[in-house]
Parts: sequence; C-alpha cells; structure tokens
Amino acid sequence: MKTKQIILFASGSGSNVENIANYFKFRKDVTISCVLTNKSDAKVIERCNRLDINALFFNRQAFLKSDFILKLLQSLDPDLIVLAGFLLKIPEPITSAFPNRIINIHPALLPKYGGKGMYGMNVHTAVLDNKESETGITIHYVNANYDEGAIIHQAKTSINVKDSADDIASKVHQLEYEYFPKVIDNILLKQ
Repeated sequence: MKTKQIILFASGSGSNVENIANYFKFRKDVTISCVLTNKSDAKVIERCNRLDINALFFNRQAFLKSDFILKLLQSLDPDLIVLAGFLLKIPEPITSAFPNRIINIHPALLPKYGGKGMYGMNVHTAVLDNKESETGITIHYVNANYDEGAIIHQAKTSINVKDSADDIASKVHQLEYEYFPKVIDNILLKQ
C-alpha cells in the first residue's frame, strides 16, 4: 500500500498541526512530508522541531510572486495539502495545480463569517457581537476565493449567553481537534 503524503501550511502556534501529527503518529500509511509557514517566528516551527517534522519558512515573495512554492509542492507531490491555521490566500496557480487536494478549516459555519480578515478572534468576536446561538467549524476545499470552496464537513457548538469570545474560541478549538484529523483521514481513504 502506498503511503499517503500530507503537507501542512500553518501561520501560528500550530496546535492543529500537532493534533494532526498525533492522530497519524502510529500510522504507517500516512506521513506528514513537511509543514510550510509564512512566519519565521511562528510557534509551529518549535512544535515541528519537537515532533521531528520538517518545517520550512517562506517569505511572501516566494509564495505570491514566484513559482517557488508551486514547484516545491509539485516535486513533493502530496496526496493532500492541509491549511491548518494558514492566513494567506492560496495563489491561483497552486489551487489549479492541486484541484480538490487542498483543504482548509475555518472557525465558523460558512458561509457566515468567511472572507478576507475573518480568522481567529476576528471571527469569534463577530459571532459574539451578532448574538449567534451557535457557531462551529467548516472544513472545505480551497479554491481561488477565500472560504468559498465546496464544504466537506461542518460541526456545531452552542453559544451560551454568558460566553465570551475566548469561551467561543475554546469551544471551536475542541471541534477542530475532534474533527479535523478524522476528516483528513476520510479524504485520504477515498483517494
């Protein structure tokens, strides 16, 4: 059986990267080839060092103005590219080269609270300000537009009237940790 290769993109602390790595830790049929980040000081790099996963930092030039990252991805030929807290829009040449092979997790129930600038606490604050009774996560395919790719999976959590934005964030993180690795696994099984 061919080992499935995953490449992860992350911009922040890397808690989802670590959760995914732990999920597949003892699996011989799935491997994380590398983690790519656009921030040289991202905490995900420290996590990758601890988890013994290759990590590579790239700058905006390499990502947006050249084909460096595209050529790197093509040379690694991943079965799946996973955006795990990655904040930059994926350039069209990459989405075109990997149709239905790039997925993202968004901390809201799309189509609500999606689009440019809607990430992390920005989303949770907007959800709170609008007095939503529920929120959740959306795992979706990535296309040329922010948060508009086909939805693969959604999971919901209720919001208590006493919840703060931090409380909402905590509930959403729990959904991410529970569902993201399982959805990745299911996608890989269907390939």
